[in-house]
Amino acid sequence: SSVLRSITLVDTPGILSGEKQRVNRGYDFTKVVAWFAERADLILLLFDAHKLDISDELKSTIDVLKGHEDKIRCILNKADQINRQQLMRVYGALLWSLGKTINSPEVLRVYVGSFWQEPLQNMDNAELFEQEESDLMRDLAILPRQSAVRKINELVKRIRKVKTLAYIIGYLKSQMPTVMGKEKKQQKLIADMPNVFRTIMKKHNLAPGDFPDISKFSEKLKDTKFSEFASLKMEQIQLLEDCLSRNLPRLMEELPSEKDTPETLRAKMADGADAINVPVPSHRGKFGKADPGTSNPFGYAEEDQDNYWALEESAERLKASFEALGPVGGFLSPQVAKEVLVKTGLQKDQLRQIWNLSDIDKDGYFDHHEYVVAMFLCDAVIQKGRPIPAELPPSVVPPSKRSFMKDANSLF
Repeated sequence: SSVLRSITLVDTPGILSGEKQRVNRGYDFTKVVAWFAERADLILLLFDAHKLDISDELKSTIDVLKGHEDKIRCILNKADQINRQQLMRVYGALLWSLGKTINSPEVLRVYVGSFWQEPLQNMDNAELFEQEESDLMRDLAILPRQSAVRKINELVKRIRKVKTLAYIIGYLKSQMPTVMGKEKKQQKLIADMPNVFRTIMKKHNLAPGDFPDISKFSEKLKDTKFSEFASLKMEQIQLLEDCLSRNLPRLMEELPSEKDTPETLRAKMADGADAINVPVPSHRGKFGKADPGTSNPFGYAEEDQDNYWALEESAERLKASFEALGPVGGFLSPQVAKEVLVKTGLQKDQLRQIWNLSDIDKDGYFDHHEYVVAMFLCDAVIQKGRPIPAELPPSVVPPSKRSFMKDANSLF
């Protein structure tokens, strides 16, 4: 799967329930979960449709995910083992249980289905399960792009906390006497830390959430000497302000967003692929549908104009060479595709015509089928001496791309 090339999955041991909860794992399970949660871009909580109870260990695990609610998604698995009416009740019960456990202003996204390759046991909700699986796989496929935004947001949080801490240290240093009574003054400041925080917050217009935990912070201050703190340097604070107000916003503008046009999105993605065209693995057979071309192991007959593709065998033969070029998300970037075509030795005008014919969806990238079409046209010119056609014969257009041809023709 092309999705797995860009993400790493970490699977935790199953949650214990009942008497098993008393078994000693040999390590602190919740601390391990918290460590991974801080570093993960997405957290998936899996529930079986016939087993929704939230055990003590699961509750303590969810508790350590506090602060990461925006990363959490839920999967209601094995939902094909119950009928439509039961599924409605189970889905509602799951949301109700999660609402009591996870403190989030928004309802968590729950993917419903049977997430393995075996056929569904109950076909009542086959259409829903197929759409849910597609949504989950698409969210995983675009996760690397979203992680960049998350990392920048985390950096913003850290910079704000560092700035606040610098103001606190600078204030404590400024309040210390120069000669006598340093220890007594330090103890007084520590005891009056709530007022110290309020004074700094009002003076520098800081957010309360940027301040450290007052109890833990006061405890740590007892092991320090305020007189040894460095004095506050406003030029360093200004550097942090510049980073927050200018540098990071400029960096955010370079990342893909929903406001981008297809042209600006492709420019930002460089060697990547448009998020809209991310290929999603699908096993239509388990949903009671035939996968394209699998109804007959020898493919479709030429008389079946809707499904027949003259380059089917070439596609199988060229699959390995396409994968060797390192497609990202299932697509070859314009630069990689250009290098492949240039190596054929054809003239620039000929390659321009071949590109226009092969890039059927006009997104500037080659997927596997478009790559096959391009190689077919190059071979026709080089090996067989045929002229480049003005338009592709219908049998050469991949069935998955024929809708683009119809849309293009409808414009004229």
